[in-house]
Formats: sequence, C-alpha cells, structure tokens
Amino acid sequence: MRLIFALWLFFSASALAAQPSVAAAPACDRECLRGKMTEVLHALAAHDVSKLAVSPTLRVTEDAVEKPLAQVGLVRSVTKLRGYRQDILDERAAQAVAGVMVEESGAPMILVVRLKVDGEQRLSELELVATRGRADGMLYNIDTYSGAPALAMNVVPTPAQLETREDAIAIAMHYPRGLSNAETFNAVGTPFASGAYRIENGMLMAGPGCSFIPGCGNIGNQSLAVFRQLGRVTVRDVLVDERTGIVIMRLSWNSSGTPGSDKLTAWEMFKVYDGQIHMVEAYIRLFPPALDLGGWPIAAGITQP
Repeated sequence: MRLIFALWLFFSASALAAQPSVAAAPACDRECLRGKMTEVLHALAAHDVSKLAVSPTLRVTEDAVEKPLAQVGLVRSVTKLRGYRQDILDERAAQAVAGVMVEESGAPMILVVRLKVDGEQRLSELELVATRGRADGMLYNIDTYSGAPALAMNVVPTPAQLETREDAIAIAMHYPRGLSNAETFNAVGTPFASGAYRIENGMLMAGPGCSFIPGCGNIGNQSLAVFRQLGRVTVRDVLVDERTGIVIMRLSWNSSGTPGSDKLTAWEMFKVYDGQIHMVEAYIRLFPPALDLGGWPIAAGITQP
C-alpha cells in the first residue's frame, strides 16, 4: 500500500510539474487601461483632476511642455467630450493611447492622450497633445471624426489572423522606413493589403478615392519625394494593441523646410493582420524644433529606420 501511495505522489507531482506555466496577469488589463483613459477624459471635461489616482512620481506634458497636473490648461478649457474615440491598449507596456474629439467652448479639437500606469494602477505618465486647426496640424477635417472611429481600424481579427507583437512591429516599421527612404513604400517592400488607405487629421491622403495630389490613389506607389526635405524620421515610441492588431508609433522628422521652422510630428497607427497593413491613420501636430520629441525620451530598444 505504501508503495502504491508513493508512486501516486510521484506521478501526481510529475504531472503538475509538466503543466505549462501561466503568465502573470498584467496589473492593469485592457478594461483597466480603457477605464483609466475614460477617467482622465472625464476629469478634463469636469475641470477636476483631484480624484485621479496618481503616482507620487507622475510626469505630465501638455503640448510637449512639462507641468504639474493641476496646471494643465486642458483641465480648465475642455468643455465637452464628443463621440469620436480611438483606443489603443497595450497591456504589456501598461500604456494606452486615445485619439478623441473634444470641445473648447464649442470649438472642436483633436486630442491625443497617452497614459501609463504603475503596478498599483496609478497614473505614472500623462501626455496630452491638442490640435485645434490647420495652424497646429497642417491638415484638419473634423467631419471625419464626427462619429464612430473608422471601421477598418476597429475590425477585430481572429487570433489566427493576428501577428506576434514582434512581427506586427516589424511589418509596421516598413512605413517609417519608406518615409526615410523617400521614394515609395513599395520600394522598401511595405506589405499593404488591397484597398489600404491613409487618413491624416481626418483627410484621406492615400488609397482608393484619394484626390489630394496626383497618384495618391495607390498608397504603395505614391511618391514620397516630399520627405527628402524633411529628413529621416525618428521613432520615439512603439506601442501595440495585441488583441486588435494596431501598432502605434510616435514619429517626428529631423528637419522641416527652412531652418528654425516647426517640425512635423505624428502619432501614427497601423492596422496589421494577415501579414499586411490594412489602414494607416495619423494625428499630426507641428512643434518647434526644440520640442520635436514631445518632451519625452526615445524609448529603449527602438531601431531607427
């Protein structure tokens, strides 16, 4: 009997040891990150950030300028949240980015919010970038953001269609590489899906139906010669919504026209699944040269295109 019991213990322990390890759940999962973003947006509209759970080391920038949370201008100026909101939720990085439409005394504004939470679900980083018109972002078509976000960006691929995090980033990185190469995206092998298109601050800038400039109807073959005068692109951040297949990068260009002129920056999203890029969408903002990185360092581990 003792021998049988000992063998039972042995094989039970062996079976337990053979079980695959389960990855620890993130301190703030998708719904937690979504909720934190909602809390921030409502705090802005309510002009009260005192109830937000924040880390003692919270760092905040508004339009690339660091300031205390209570002194953020948007806390006093945002008067309404409109319906448009595009979330990108990166559980591994404990970060979320949202492109939203808000109002300042009735005037519409594109607002990009990036937040990071610590292990206790407190805000540790908050980045706010507002684009109020063409003077801020060159392009500005708010009608595109009058309702729900683009269907193409919000289709939820099946798990089998999704890439690994690393592969999704590698596919999306063709895009800034093409911009730096300044020829065409096809010249660097960018894997666009049939019918892929690009929206920038609400304007259709490439893909079927584009009439902004000659040749923009084909995103892969569209000339990128204009980027020769902007210099190579710098990637500051790369975040991935692994469930929806969205890669988002914070991009800036090393020069912009005449010396001392403002620099082009963008939060650019790429919808990636089935090995291809299906849609690109950018929230663009011009910044003075000294603020081209938006007040934040380049994230570790990024290989520049």
